[in-house]
Amino acid sequence: MPFWSRPQRPAAYAEQALVSAILDGTYPPGSTLPGERTLAQELGVTRPTLREALQRLERDGWITIAHGKPTLVNDYWTAGGLNVLSGIVRSGNHLPPGFTSKLLEVRLALAPAYTHAAVARAASTVAACLAGHTALPDDPHAFAAFDWRLHHTLTVASGNPVYTLILNGFYGLYQQVAHIYFAPAQARATSRAFYAALLGAAQRTDAAEAERVTREVMRESIELWKRATHDA
Repeated sequence: MPFWSRPQRPAAYAEQALVSAILDGTYPPGSTLPGERTLAQELGVTRPTLREALQRLERDGWITIAHGKPTLVNDYWTAGGLNVLSGIVRSGNHLPPGFTSKLLEVRLALAPAYTHAAVARAASTVAACLAGHTALPDDPHAFAAFDWRLHHTLTVASGNPVYTLILNGFYGLYQQVAHIYFAPAQARATSRAFYAALLGAAQRTDAAEAERVTREVMRESIELWKRATHDA
């Protein structure tokens, strides 16, 4: 029987514990969950609390509840939505293989677009954010903080708040991954060159060049991450 620690917020605890159990393979897609009585005992919660958690999981696409039948664990990649993505991010210790590389591929699709829009709409704001990049300490934590601030500034300056909402949803994972990503000197050197190139584009209000250099560094970041972590 799995070991569960006692919850502080029972329904939220039960929901996250079950998400972690799905992600770590305790209850893989295609399997069924134990009955309510057994599962409630394993989790250390009441059955009404468990039902609340299960209803949330069904709403988000993790499971399918059918009256009179065992609860089915869904293939969350095909049945889930943005809340499943958030659940995966919160369960940082149980990320599916290759998840971070896939996330970087999504960033490759989004970052050039919001950078183009940011430079086109608010080049001076982008330039101001980048102005201090030359004084950035050669330290992974400093680069992680600076890089987050830059991309947050770019999404806000783009004028499309959906970009910012998406980025903010990954804050915790972003910090965790960035500290690993920026550990090698090559990754820091690549980003430092990117900051200089993007600053030049912003100073010229050259949105097309800003988009190009962003796409280039996003592609390179995927390869750097895969080489550093073997996360293919």
